[in-house]
Amino acid sequence: MNAGPINAGKLIVGAIVIVAAITGGFLWYTAERAYYTPVAFQPGAEIRLVPLTSDQPEAIIVNGVQGIDADSSPIKFRACFTTPLTLATLTETYRDYPGAEPLIAPSGFDCFDAAAIGGALEKGEALAFLSEPNITYGVDRVVAVMGDGRGFAWNQINACGREVFEGRPAPEGCPPVPEGLK
Repeated sequence: MNAGPINAGKLIVGAIVIVAAITGGFLWYTAERAYYTPVAFQPGAEIRLVPLTSDQPEAIIVNGVQGIDADSSPIKFRACFTTPLTLATLTETYRDYPGAEPLIAPSGFDCFDAAAIGGALEKGEALAFLSEPNITYGVDRVVAVMGDGRGFAWNQINACGREVFEGRPAPEGCPPVPEGLK
C-alpha cells in the first residue's frame, strides 16, 4: 500500500491551516492593537462640549479620563471618563448631538462598550452632545453621558463627510472641502 498521496494531502492541509492561523493572528493584531496608542489629554481641557450660547467648545469637569487613538483613521478615537455634571445641567448648557452612533472599540479598551452606550442612548439613559464639530473635515467628536456620570467620547462621520467621502458634493451649509478631499 502506498501512503505517499495521503501524507502529501495531510501536509498540504496542515500548511493551509498554519498559514490561515498566522494570517488570522496578523489581521486580529492590526485591527485590535497595531495602530492604537494611548491619548495624552491636556489637563483641564480633556473633554470639551459646545455650549448652546457659542460655537467654541469649552472644557467640562471630568475625572479618570482614558483614551485611545490612531493616525490611520480620523474615527479611531475613543475615550472614557466620569463627570459630576448631571444630565439636566448638561442639557441646559450644551448642544445635543442627534443621531449619535458609538463605534466599536478594540477589545483591549474595555471601558468603551459601543453596544451598551448605543442601547443607553436609545432608551434615554444616556444623552449625546457635540464635543468638537469638524475635528477633521467631515468628522465630529461626540460625547455621551450616562445618568450615573459615566461618559464616553468618539469621533463620528457627520453629514458633510458622508457625502464628500462618497464622492458627492458637500451639502449646503458645509465648510469648504479641503483640496486633498476633492
